[in-house]
Amino acid sequence: MSLALLFPGQGSQSLKMGCLLGDAFPVAREVLAEVDEALGQNLSQIMREGPEDLLTLTENAQPALMAVSMAAMRVLKTEFGFDVTQAAYVAGHSLGEYSALCAAGSITLTDAARLLKLRGQAMQRAVPVGVGGMASLIGPKTDLVLAEAAAAAGSEVGTCVVANDNVGGNIVISGDKPAVERAIEKAKELGARAIHLNVSAPFHCPLMQPAADEMAGALASATILAPAVPLIANVTASPQTDPEVIRRLLVEQVTGRVRWRESLNWMTGEGGVTRFAEVGSGKVLTGMAKRGAPDAEAVALNTAEDLEAFVKSL
Repeated sequence: MSLALLFPGQGSQSLKMGCLLGDAFPVAREVLAEVDEALGQNLSQIMREGPEDLLTLTENAQPALMAVSMAAMRVLKTEFGFDVTQAAYVAGHSLGEYSALCAAGSITLTDAARLLKLRGQAMQRAVPVGVGGMASLIGPKTDLVLAEAAAAAGSEVGTCVVANDNVGGNIVISGDKPAVERAIEKAKELGARAIHLNVSAPFHCPLMQPAADEMAGALASATILAPAVPLIANVTASPQTDPEVIRRLLVEQVTGRVRWRESLNWMTGEGGVTRFAEVGSGKVLTGMAKRGAPDAEAVALNTAEDLEAFVKSL
């Protein structure tokens, strides 16, 4: 059974995430403390106590989600003897790509935390609040062609692109608010349902170029090693192991499309993956895997019981 580890992106955060693992395992608490120290911030207290709107701030949610994923990975290794090399691939949705690289030993926990804090801040600085927008296009007829047609209609009045090609029936568009509104109208005409996303900036679109420039500077001086197992990169939907290629793709990812549907297709096709395990907070990617790769098994590893059962099943 070929395994791929998946790491969640923004939107999977919730209050008290990682707290049960921290309460049960000292090694999980150590990860949270290391992230706090790296950031010079008591992020773990925000994760435990809130307020929720503080946790959902992009600059907090991104390192927090990574911290929970890495706490779970450390518990898997130290308590249950699981090594990342037992997986064939790692992949992460947007910020989850940093978690995937950290899990695979490509970047350190400290660097991942600091880079994600900066990434969140840079994304917020790139576009003033209220200028941009994102929307999820949903429905049985929602596919990439429909989403691209909707984005093209929106682009008549501003920037609008497909930001996340998540899975058939779930695609996200992003850009200038008027352009997104126009795209929504077009999508509804084509038979899709549209939901405005409660986000503070239009991620994964050309408006994020100032953030990409900031990340290029930060990543230029970051130490990136070859991952222990290949990373399925968001912007290429193909395996990557070259540190310099990974460095470049992390910059491109800020403005580029998250090709998650294609990533799932590659892993279950050429990659031979038959099992997905989502490590960290929530079950968003597990649900996508079940819809996008129905012949593969997909499980979410959120609790100590999840982790133990997963290792026993290998």
